[in-house]
Amino acid sequence: MKINNERLLLTMAKKNIYSFSQLSRESGVSKQTLSYIKNGKTCSIKTLNSISKALGVDVTEIIETD
Repeated sequence: MKINNERLLLTMAKKNIYSFSQLSRESGVSKQTLSYIKNGKTCSIKTLNSISKALGVDVTEIIETD
């Protein structure tokens, strides 16, 4: 699945998570994987779930819908 970076960054800011290092700690997703996502790569459902859980949002709020 592909994450919408703009939505991800907005959601992170709303949750007071201001860096990918902090998101990595909160979600358990490696910084390398988050870097891939930031650069437009896809991620697994497991990774997507971990990120959305750490942010306290449904996965539909951060995935690419186009």
